Parts: sequence; structure tokens; C-alpha cells
Amino acid sequence: MAQRNTYREDEELEEQINLHDIRRVAVYLKPYRKRIAAIVAVVISMSCIAVSVPYLTKIVIDDVLPHKNYALLGWIALIMLVLIMLYEVALRYRTYEITLIIMFAIDWRLALWSLVLFPLLIVVVRVLQHFQRKAYQRLSNKQSNLNAYIHESIAGVKTTQTFAREREQFATFQEQQGQVRSAWMRAVHLQFLLWPSMEIISVSTMALLYYVGIMNIGGVAATTGTLIAFIGYANNFWNPVINIGNFYNQLITCSAYLERIFETLDVRPEITDAPDAAELPPVRGQVDFNDVVFRYEPDGRNILNLVDLHVRPGQTVALVGPTGAGKTTIINLLSRFYDVTEGSVTIDGHDVRSVTLESLRRQMGVMLQDTFIFSGTIRDNIRYGKLDATDEQIERTAKAVHAHGFIMQLPNGYDTVVEERGSTLSMGQRQLIAFARVLLADPRILILDEATSNIDTQTEEALQAGLAHLLVGRTSFIIAHRLSTIEDADMICYVDHGQIVEQGTHSELMAKRGAYWRLVESQYAMIADTLG
Repeated sequence: MAQRNTYREDEELEEQINLHDIRRVAVYLKPYRKRIAAIVAVVISMSCIAVSVPYLTKIVIDDVLPHKNYALLGWIALIMLVLIMLYEVALRYRTYEITLIIMFAIDWRLALWSLVLFPLLIVVVRVLQHFQRKAYQRLSNKQSNLNAYIHESIAGVKTTQTFAREREQFATFQEQQGQVRSAWMRAVHLQFLLWPSMEIISVSTMALLYYVGIMNIGGVAATTGTLIAFIGYANNFWNPVINIGNFYNQLITCSAYLERIFETLDVRPEITDAPDAAELPPVRGQVDFNDVVFRYEPDGRNILNLVDLHVRPGQTVALVGPTGAGKTTIINLLSRFYDVTEGSVTIDGHDVRSVTLESLRRQMGVMLQDTFIFSGTIRDNIRYGKLDATDEQIERTAKAVHAHGFIMQLPNGYDTVVEERGSTLSMGQRQLIAFARVLLADPRILILDEATSNIDTQTEEALQAGLAHLLVGRTSFIIAHRLSTIEDADMICYVDHGQIVEQGTHSELMAKRGAYWRLVESQYAMIADTLG
């Protein structure tokens, strides 16, 4: 079975940690800058404590014990005890720059020997980081593909059941899940390979220092106390290096996911408010398309070509024509889901590009064929059109669109909880609820895109009767194929190949015996064939 959702499969991403993303994350730490400053202060204090303990050990071994100065030994032991307790309490806030300075101050030769294997550590970290980052990027892509496939499978479960493809769907799921598991195992193996590698280098460094110190190699002639103190400092130096390596390990993992997060956050809408956009005042509903040309790409073909349409306030306009003719594009330009390529679309003389999107769409009610019902009660779904609506307003609106009857037949009426996307309701019931939601918003301009296509004839007749008085005073655009929905419109526009080829009332267009007349006749013929 062909795989799906592999659009990120072979995508090449950055191999290095994206410092720009890290800096962007740092911006979110600003509210905690006081705490960070306190931590820095603790770090500096604990650095002084950390470097004191090994040096005191050196004094005890080289000076105190040979001279049997037990009084001084007691004080040093007490001081070391206090320092060790403070050191352990604030262990996580250590810094180690001072440690390296002290090491060079005590014996620069031993300090250099302690850093001999440090270049090897850098090479190991860089090599593992290269492979580990690619592994986590691959894991991120595989997880994204699996999540997309799961979402698609759940959304299309009825189609899967209709064609009895459950076994194939499950096989594809297992295959993609296996790819995620393999990618995860490789990423984890690489992640846990870094820590033992650093430990081996650290232990090798300690062994090297003992060997050099004891054998007096390279002119190193360290006392026993100096060597022991130096080993303590070396541990203080290498332990944080290992911790930093582990932190770097986690940073690689996070960086791979940060790219995906910021990739989403950086998406900018194509349609935005102009810098000088003004609020659209309450409108009467005068809509004008002035020689509108629209194409998706600058050098693409025209989807709409010189559309000229003028609608007076309160008029109902029906847009009819073949699929792909440009009907939905016309209302998308009015709602400003797209911007015109040439010409203009105005409402009460205001170019829709010169006003804010919020103020524009607040005065529009749009209902599409594919309605969306949220998880929650019927009441909350209708109230979505006007959040401060009262229960009485909700019921009055539902009655107007003839949704009240079927709602009251539900187990809990308006308080009945519907599942995601309203799967427990019929298509017609979902559309009636969506219609009530739009009408509750009381828009000045109403747009219906195949809004009654899934409602049975009896329900549609009741709906038409209920909507008759609600459409009065509103400018309405209706895209529909049913004659009962469009024949009473004030203006019917037949759209074909991106142009309005015919325009007028039902009777006027029927008298012309043109494209609209042929559409009506074909529908009558289909009805006759069905009845015959």
C-alpha cells in the first residue's frame, strides 16, 4: 500500500544547533531575570567554595600533617566541613572557570597534561552531535507523519469502513509506527553513546595525571599533596564538562523540535491588515465589484476576469453556474480571504483592503456546505455566533431556521452534548445549527455557499419560510443549485469561466433562453426522469 504523509521524509535540515532559535527561546526568560540574577550570584559564590576544598587538602597533606599541627588541622577540618556542606547544597549552581585558573597557578605542567585529551573530547562530541541531530530531525519528521496519518485516518474512518479498508489502514499504521520506533531507537542509542565516551576520556585523564605525577614525566615534580589536590581540581573540572556534554545532548534534541515549533510560529497570513487600515463602520450593505480580476499566482491564469457586479443594500443575489466557474472565489474576495489582483471590492464605498479584517468579518455571516460543529452542547454551538446571547435569543433564532423542533426531540434539548464535529447529528441537522449560529450574529451581509445542499426538501421548505423575514434588510449572496433556493432572488448571476455571462431575475433570464435557461431546463428534465 502506498505510503502517505511523507512530505517531510527527505527534507534536509540544518546540521548545527540553530543559535537563532535558542536566542528566541531566551526571550521567554525575561520574566525570570531576577531569579536568574540570583542564580548567577550563587554560582560566583559557590565557585569560590569549590576551589577552596582541594587547596585546603594540599595544605593538610604538605604542611599540617608533617609538622603535627593538630590545632590547625581541627580548624581546617571544620572549615572544610562547612564548605563541603555548602558545596553540596548548591551543587547545581557551580561554575568551573576559577578551577582551571587555580590548576594553572598550582602547576602549569600538570594543568596542560589534564587538557591533553580535551581535543579528543571535542572531536567525539562534534561527530556524535552531527549524527545525533540528524537522527532527531528524522525522528521529528517520522512522528509528524504518523500524527498526520492518525488524524487523517480518524477523520476518514467512515470512508475506510465503507470500502472495508480497515486491514490496509492498520497495516500502514503499523509500518509508520515501526519507522518511528526505528528512528527513536537510533536517536536514543546515539544520545546515550555520548555519556560513556566522555566518562572514558575523563577517567583516562585522571590515570594520565597519576602516571605523570608519580613518574615525574616532563619535569613534573609534584608533592603528594599537590598531586592529590590537582586530582581534586581535575575532577572539579571534568565533572562539569561531562554535565555540559549531557546538557548539550539535550540541547540537540530540543533544537530539532524547536525548528518545527518556530517554523509554525513564523507562518504569516497572506492576508493582513494594511498599516493604515481603519475600522469598518456599521454598513448598510452596498456591495460593488469593480472590474475585478483575480489570479492565484502573478503569472497564472485569471480565475476571475473583469467581474463587474453592483448589489444594493438588502438585495439577495444568487450565484449559479458550473463547478469551477468562480462563484466561491467571488464571495471569498468579498470576505477578503483573498485580495483582488486588479480592480476593487467595496462595501458602502469602503475598499475591503483598507479596513481591518476583524471589523469586516464581524459584519458578515458566512455559512459553507462543510459546516463545523464543536464538541459541547447545542446551545453553546449556536451561541458561538454571539457569545453574550441569552437563552431566549438562541431559541428564537433556532425557531426562525426551524431547528427548534429537532433540538427539542434530543435527550436534553439545547443542553444535549454533541461529539466532535457533530458526528451524532445528521448533515441537515448540523447545517441548521450552523445556520442558527450565523443568524444569531445578526450580520449585515449574509453569505450562503451551498448551505442547503444537504437538507431534505421538506426541511428546506420550512427553512425558506423561516428565513424570508430574516433576509429582509440584509445583503445576501447565495450559491446554490436548487431552483427553490435561487428563483426568488432579487438578482441571479450566471458565472462561467470566471465571468458573469448573464445577470437578471429568474423571469428575465428565462425569457433570454440562454445559459441560465438551459440550466433550469436540465434540472426539470432530471426531475422528470426521476419521477418517470
